[in-house]
Amino acid sequence: MQLAGLIDTHCHLDAAEFSTDRQQQVALALEAGVTNMVIPAVARENFSAVLDLCQQHKHCACALGVHPMYVDGAALADLDALQEKLRHPAVVAVGEIGLDYFVAHSDPLANRQRQSLFFSEQLKLAKQFDLPVILHVRQAIDEVLMHLRRHAVPGGIAHAFNGSLQQAEQFIGMGFKLGFGGAMTYQRATKLRDLAKSLPLESIVLETDAPDMPPSWLAAGQKNSPKELAKIAQVLADLRQVKLSQVLDITSANARQILPKLVNLCTSPQVLL
Repeated sequence: MQLAGLIDTHCHLDAAEFSTDRQQQVALALEAGVTNMVIPAVARENFSAVLDLCQQHKHCACALGVHPMYVDGAALADLDALQEKLRHPAVVAVGEIGLDYFVAHSDPLANRQRQSLFFSEQLKLAKQFDLPVILHVRQAIDEVLMHLRRHAVPGGIAHAFNGSLQQAEQFIGMGFKLGFGGAMTYQRATKLRDLAKSLPLESIVLETDAPDMPPSWLAAGQKNSPKELAKIAQVLADLRQVKLSQVLDITSANARQILPKLVNLCTSPQVLL
């Protein structure tokens, strides 16, 4: 039986860390069996960069959005620019968007209000364009779920999920998949590894978050890359005590289901707006 290709549902190939070896990293990922990579933008300033990468590499797709950690430097006009770019055929989701209550701010109330505004407006755009969303959720899961109840979107991915079983079930009930990556590979991540073992495999997608979220086998300070996804998939297979082929088949099918525009990317022309 031929194995399904891996899909990295979250990697930042446009990051400066890849400025000297980006082509090589794409080639190494393909060699490792990663057939598609989804590159989420984090601010208006890198919308064009991620779109350019998708133009250069047919195996890459992108999500466009304003990350919650970038809203303080964003303008409301950035949402108008986002609306225009969402028509691009390489855009498979709105993201990376969400809430982040982990990073300290001098005026936390004002920052949270601004995060909430940008998140709500981008959820409205996702609904308008019938696009799933890629969520950044850090120490704000209940608040993110509240927003999703107010603004029904066509599902998406809760990136780097690290919540409770009950919160996972709420996301799944709303039509979301949960992203698992390098954090799952650490023995000390007992809660996360228990979730990886117990959640329905049909609710899980794989990701690297490269160059961040390095798996346990990389040395301190070594950048993560999409080629590591194959070993991450093996960790998930070992945790669940199933064949690697089953993990590959099901997680890839999950990614194509939740990001349906991925299916046509390799055959559809990609023309920049």
